[in-house]
Amino acid sequence: MLRIILGASGQTCPGWTSCEQEELDLCRPGDWECFDPDSIDALLAEHVWEHLDLLQGERAAARCLRYLKPGGYIRCAVPDGWFRSFWYQRMVQPGGPGPADHPAAGHRVLHTHASLEAMFRRAGYRVELLEYCDPWGRFHFRHWDPKEGFVYRSLRYDHRNQDGELGFVSLIVDAVKPRSSAQSSRT
Repeated sequence: MLRIILGASGQTCPGWTSCEQEELDLCRPGDWECFDPDSIDALLAEHVWEHLDLLQGERAAARCLRYLKPGGYIRCAVPDGWFRSFWYQRMVQPGGPGPADHPAAGHRVLHTHASLEAMFRRAGYRVELLEYCDPWGRFHFRHWDPKEGFVYRSLRYDHRNQDGELGFVSLIVDAVKPRSSAQSSRT
């Protein structure tokens, strides 16, 4: 199986190949030419897509679709634009202050599940919501297997979520490449 962590920032997981932006950039088509089309089983992008503007994000999604196997997926986690926390929203906003070790000035977009779903659907994916806030700020969770793409900044694993209180969440989706072109036209 070929499973790749994009923008890994040192993250490693058994059975996954970690890649940094310098090695495999979502915005550089030439970086992807080492792969055959339909050859990648899964991609993991934890807090990567918010560093792309909307057009870059859509192009990156389309590029990944070309290289994913039918039934393959991108597990994508980004800051959630509908999470109700002033501190969080201030930290993750595009061009915002962010923490000293991860400046949000590099954030280009703040997605909600509606905008992230729409982006991946336009690129041809079927989208499964795993963790997200709705427009009223209510948090939703669907069980997901960390072996299929571990996301630290999530309900179960982020150290800031304790005693039933949410301190930091991500909008997490699995964007799945349809198994056939007929499925693609229905997404």
